Amino acid sequence: MSEPDHEAFFNTHRNSDVENLVIPIRDGFFSSKYKPVDYKHLHELAAVEKMASEKNQLKIKKTEQFSKHNKEQMLLKQHRQVWWQEHKRLSENRQKAEAEIKAFLDEESHKHKFFLDMKDLEHKLSEERDTYQTNTIAPIWQLQENLKLWLNEMQCYLSEESCLKFKINPVEMLQQIKSVKKQQKPILEFLILESLALEREMEDYKTEALAHSFEEKNGLFLEVPSALLSLECPYPDLKTFLINECKLASGYWSKLQEIDQQLEVLCSNTEWNEEDQWIFQAVINQYPSDLQKKTKLCLDVLQRYLPHKSRHDLVVHKKAWDHYHFIRSRRRALILDWAQTRKAFLLKAVTTAAEASAAHEMEVVLANTRRKQLEICADLKAKVLQWKAQQEEAAKLDAAIAARRKEEKDEKERIQKEQEIILRAQEKEKVKKYWAEKQLKWQKQEEKNLQHLEELRKLMSKQAVKDRERVKFRQALLEKRLLEKKELALQAAHEEEEKKKCLELLRQQVAVVAKLDPARVVADTVASKARMGIRTKEEFDIQKPLFQLHTYNEQQIISDPRLRVELALREAGLHKTLYAKEILPKIPPLKLPRRDMESTAFKM
Repeated sequence: MSEPDHEAFFNTHRNSDVENLVIPIRDGFFSSKYKPVDYKHLHELAAVEKMASEKNQLKIKKTEQFSKHNKEQMLLKQHRQVWWQEHKRLSENRQKAEAEIKAFLDEESHKHKFFLDMKDLEHKLSEERDTYQTNTIAPIWQLQENLKLWLNEMQCYLSEESCLKFKINPVEMLQQIKSVKKQQKPILEFLILESLALEREMEDYKTEALAHSFEEKNGLFLEVPSALLSLECPYPDLKTFLINECKLASGYWSKLQEIDQQLEVLCSNTEWNEEDQWIFQAVINQYPSDLQKKTKLCLDVLQRYLPHKSRHDLVVHKKAWDHYHFIRSRRRALILDWAQTRKAFLLKAVTTAAEASAAHEMEVVLANTRRKQLEICADLKAKVLQWKAQQEEAAKLDAAIAARRKEEKDEKERIQKEQEIILRAQEKEKVKKYWAEKQLKWQKQEEKNLQHLEELRKLMSKQAVKDRERVKFRQALLEKRLLEKKELALQAAHEEEEKKKCLELLRQQVAVVAKLDPARVVADTVASKARMGIRTKEEFDIQKPLFQLHTYNEQQIISDPRLRVELALREAGLHKTLYAKEILPKIPPLKLPRRDMESTAFKM
């Protein structure tokens, strides 16, 4: 809006509303347009609205509490599922470990006395545990059951509002509980101290074992394998080269030291004490890595177990823990890679040494073989020269024998050719004779075929004459049948016309002939007279049948001989016998039925 628009707007507002604003001031509280304010009613309305608002806030709070409770229950349900799976897994692992330890002790107890002492110690500890459970834990459980029973009885007495005295004195019960606590306190303190001592001892053993393992790992990484040192190799330079190549593990060792330094830095940066760290580690290990919403569940449990830690601290520590585990996995992968590389290198070194030994042995064998070959070559050369002379002499003899055999072979071929010429002439004469006989047979067969063909043509001409006569006869029959059908159709049409004429005459004979009666049309009917009460005083026979029946009477039915015979047999008790079944169908009625009414159903 521009500046002139602003001025026009404000001027218009002032000009139009000045008089309206002056009226309430001029009239005061006595104006008819305004009423006095009822503050009491307004306070009541405000109180009602305030109560409604409080009720709504209370409902909202209840809804929030209910939602929070449901959310808490859902989280607990998910936690219980994970805890149950973890409990099941740990129970199975414990049973498996106990079974393996027991089997190991049973196997090794026959070889070493130390394992027998271990079994005796286990038996002794089991007896002490059973004795402690019988003397200490069982009375506490019994006292707990008695307290539950006593509390239930007190609740029953209070619900029934009876004034009976309790059988158990509460003061005595409290004294008994205090005495039990006093007795258990030194035992628990002793057990706690003993457990702490065992934990410290186990930590010392763990530290020593880790130190020994670290030293062993240092030795494994830095020393040359004994298998490589004791390797038998005919070439000293090759063995030295393999030992120098084995020192490539120094690169793995430097990477391992770097990873260990990172782990030490991560461990030193944490400010958590051992107990909190142990709780954090136990909770994280409970939840598998493939679980949905694992981070949310872990943080929820950690906030319950470690309320003095904020969520931010837990998240930061979890990230550090994940980084620590990532580095640990890298360390395990590095050690595994080093072990595989070392194993492959040792295998390759052994293979190379074996190949070198085989090559050395092959060289020695080849040298011996070469010397023997030279000796054999000299002997063979002398034998070859002798064999060459013998071969030349044998070649001359073979040439003479081959010339004589060739002359004999040529003579035999000449004689064989003359014999073949004679045989061919004889075979030609036989072939000519065979073809003459064949030609004669073909001529005879052709004459027979021509004669048979002539006979077939005569038969076919006779058959054609007969077929033409048959066709003419069939045509005559067909024309005769067509004429008969036409005559029958004309006769049927004539009969139909005669029938229509007869029907028309019959229709005229039975036609209704009614006289013209206009008075009857406007007269009252029987029903209308009955409605108006005309002729209602006539007597009405209530026993009169509604319809007239046309049937047999009693006398006619009784006069039937079949019925009388059946009644006589029934009175004598013979109506179901074979005699009755045979005689009843043979009795005729008084009046024989017409032929067209006779049934033939039972005569088939």
